[in-house]
Amino acid sequence: MTKNETINIDGLQFGWETQEGLFTYEGEDAVLFWVTTVMREFFDALEEVSGEEAARVVLETTGFRQGVVVGEYFSNMKNVNVEEAAALITATYASAGWGLAEIHKLDIENKTLEVYLKNSWEHKVNVAQKKERGGDFLPAHYAGIFTQMFGQNIWYEVIHYQLEGYDETVIHYFPSEESVEKNIHRLVRQKEAEQIERLEALVKEKTEDLNQLIKEISSPIIPVLEEIVVIPLLGTYDEDRTGELLEKTLEQLPKYRAEYMVLDLTGLNDNFTEHAASLIEKLGAAASLIGTETIIVGISPQVSMTIQENAVDLKKFNCFHSLQHGIHYALAQKGRSIL
Repeated sequence: MTKNETINIDGLQFGWETQEGLFTYEGEDAVLFWVTTVMREFFDALEEVSGEEAARVVLETTGFRQGVVVGEYFSNMKNVNVEEAAALITATYASAGWGLAEIHKLDIENKTLEVYLKNSWEHKVNVAQKKERGGDFLPAHYAGIFTQMFGQNIWYEVIHYQLEGYDETVIHYFPSEESVEKNIHRLVRQKEAEQIERLEALVKEKTEDLNQLIKEISSPIIPVLEEIVVIPLLGTYDEDRTGELLEKTLEQLPKYRAEYMVLDLTGLNDNFTEHAASLIEKLGAAASLIGTETIIVGISPQVSMTIQENAVDLKKFNCFHSLQHGIHYALAQKGRSIL
């Protein structure tokens, strides 16, 4: 072969200009790849980077839009109608190494047809990849061709793939509102939903971790002196947190042999709710059942007003302004004092 060569196969022109490093197909720049090695690596890399599902949408979209370009080529051929152009597809794609593509059941009025694909390059790539399902590039590609030729959006349904053990892949084409754009948007929404689901799961996990941490560090039982414990009430109490603190307190008081339980309300200045009021009453009642006297300290003017508004009865408890006063009182009841 000389440095510049052109040959004709079934009416199609192939050309080489080796000095310029050019290969042409029907006068347009073209390129050749090994199917089961180089093209397989391309497909594998695409799936590795974007994931198999996204890769399918990418290939389907690319195949369709390339098909539209080919459809323009056939539409621009002089004195060639849709039926004649359909007949040219077999020779055109076979000569280009795309496999055998035969058009069947072409109904120009209803704009439907079937395409039989045998030994296509996509099938060979899928075999090399050891896929169990055929690809979407070529099915979408012919949808793009006939979308352009019919002047109406054409979509497809794969009846069966050659990869499934049949002699060829059979694809049915028909007018439809389905499109590559809709599939792209559907994939984007699905990915967004998956991301939101992952974030929600992460938030739930972190919230559970935080709640557990709060359980461990909030409202600790502090043994300050022999037989005297202090419980600082901190933050906002709801039904769950109230129940947890009650359970925790009843478990721990006997351990410390506590005769006096000092409830410090200093941390409730902005969070004194009906749950907090109920907690105080329940803690006091539960402690008295096991012989522990409750002392309340840290009642600010703001908390005092809230207690009055909610008709909370604290008369059965000894109340003091500060924690120091409450501890001094407890010690005095045992005939002791701090010097």
